[in-house]
Amino acid sequence: MLKLILGNKAYSSWSLRGWLAVKHAGLAFEEVVVPLYDQAWEQRREGDEFAPSSGKVPILWDDDVVVWDSLAIIEYLNEKTGDDRFWPADPAARAMARSMAAEMHSSYAALRRKHPMNIRQVYAAGEPDADVLADLGRIMELWAQARARFGGDGEFLFGKWGAVDIMFAPVVTRIITYSLPFARFAGPYMNAVIAHPCMQDWIACAQEEEWVLEQYEQAPTV
Repeated sequence: MLKLILGNKAYSSWSLRGWLAVKHAGLAFEEVVVPLYDQAWEQRREGDEFAPSSGKVPILWDDDVVVWDSLAIIEYLNEKTGDDRFWPADPAARAMARSMAAEMHSSYAALRRKHPMNIRQVYAAGEPDADVLADLGRIMELWAQARARFGGDGEFLFGKWGAVDIMFAPVVTRIITYSLPFARFAGPYMNAVIAHPCMQDWIACAQEEEWVLEQYEQAPTV
C-alpha cells in the first residue's frame, strides 16, 4: 500500500498538493503527518524514510519505490492510474495544464515568501507589495485563459478537477487567508476549490492540529 508522509496541514502547501494527488488517484494509502521544525525534526529527516528527499515533505513510498516533490508525485500517480485521471484529454488543454502546473511549481516566489500558507487564519486586507501583485496578476491571467479556452461548463480551470487545480489549491488558500485581491471571475473558481470534498477534509484536519509555528502566524506588515 502507498505511504504518504506529510508536514503540518495548517502550513505545508506542498504537502497539501501531494495529499490531494493521492486522494485524486483513488488509491488506498497510509497517511503519516509529522510536525515541521519541532525538536526532533533534524533527527527525523535523517531517517531512512526521509533520506531520499533530504527531509522534505511530501514523500510518497510505494513499496520500495519512493517519489518526492508534489509535481513528481502527480506524474507518478498519473502513470499508475492509466494516464487519464489528472490531465485533460485534449492535447492543447493538456499542454496548457502541464505548463501552468510547471509554472506554479517554479514561480511566484514573492507570494510564497510573503504570504505563507496558514489555513487556520484570515487576516484583514492590506496593500500587497508590488511583486506580490505581479504574481497575482500573472495567476489571474493564467486562470482566465484556462477557463475561457477549456473550462467549458465545469467549475475548475479545465472543467474537471485535476492536477492543475491541485497545484493551485494552496494559492487559493493564500488569497483567502491574507484577503488578497483577485479578479471577479476567479471568485466562483476559488469557491469551488475550497468546497471540494478533499479540501474540506484537509481544512477540517488542519483546524484540529495542536502544532503552532509562530513564524507562520504573523499577519503581514502593511
